[in-house]
Amino acid sequence: MDIMVGIDLHSNNAVCGLMEVTGRRLGHQKLPCELAVILQHLKPYQPRISTIAIESTFNWYCLVDGLQDQGYHVVLANPAAMQPYSGMKHTDDVSDAYFLADLLRLKLLPTGHLCDRKIRPVRDLLRRRLLLVQLRTTLILSFESLNERTLGQRVALARVKAMKPAEAQARFSAPADQLLSGEQLTLMGHLSASITKMERHILAVAGKGAAYRRLQELPGIAKILGLTIALETGDARRFADAGHFASYCRCVKSVRQSNGKKKGENNRKCGNKYLGWAFVEAAHLACRHDERCRRFYDRKKQQTNPVIATKALACKLAKAAWHVMVEDVPYDAARAFGPGRHSDLGETGREPAAGSGPASQED
Repeated sequence: MDIMVGIDLHSNNAVCGLMEVTGRRLGHQKLPCELAVILQHLKPYQPRISTIAIESTFNWYCLVDGLQDQGYHVVLANPAAMQPYSGMKHTDDVSDAYFLADLLRLKLLPTGHLCDRKIRPVRDLLRRRLLLVQLRTTLILSFESLNERTLGQRVALARVKAMKPAEAQARFSAPADQLLSGEQLTLMGHLSASITKMERHILAVAGKGAAYRRLQELPGIAKILGLTIALETGDARRFADAGHFASYCRCVKSVRQSNGKKKGENNRKCGNKYLGWAFVEAAHLACRHDERCRRFYDRKKQQTNPVIATKALACKLAKAAWHVMVEDVPYDAARAFGPGRHSDLGETGREPAAGSGPASQED
């Protein structure tokens, strides 16, 4: 008889609960969060184990990879989508582990996406690049603030990026300000070099994919946003349609309605925050450099406000991105926004190329 295994994973331990398909509990054990120990515990039951459900926490990589290497079928349990019975008087790690196994046998377990093991390190590297960019931006803002506070001068961003540490130190008379400005410029240089090195590696691995090339055709999407969307999405066919993908990108309004009336809001953070950031950035760039996107944004802004208008444009771009990735077709502005007006056509009577114009968003 098949066995379902639920593992309630923590940073320093894992509680394993084993349950037969009939619902009979075979036992549970609290184990150290070590792959070898967990494999040893499951080994006597391996021929009968059908599926192992692991709670999706920050440290699931090693455990899932190790179990898959040993031939186990592993799924990630989505904690945000699981709602245990609220009337239970007492719950603990053991009950949580059995709850995962119970949902498995009933085929009700909400699962998360297991990213391709070869792509996952590159995707994580791109996420870490974002942290370095944010840190560099913090240093730039701090340096600009130091200049404006001490010298009463506002320094342009282009000049800050081109400035050398010695030049920055020469601007100040106080030794403390000289030391601070010099160190800030030095750190900016180190961060810029690290960011460039990361981008080259990521582009060499992920820049050859068809999805990345298609995404480059969308307005507002260039190198970094294209890589982010391609790597965070993975196989776009795992989404049923463009609407589900837009929801995963946090581009859909979170609301709970009944009888046409708003009764509250659902989980606004459900989805991928990196995709949410990428499409909002793409929307900002698109409405600056693409005529159709700008007209769509202006129309929405008149009806609502700039924030909702930006989100609406981001939703449009997310749906267009799903189509170009799944169908492997060029971006079609008419399909996204409808037939263009006569004023949108050039002297030749043809529509301007989609995504034309500068749309660089290196940072």
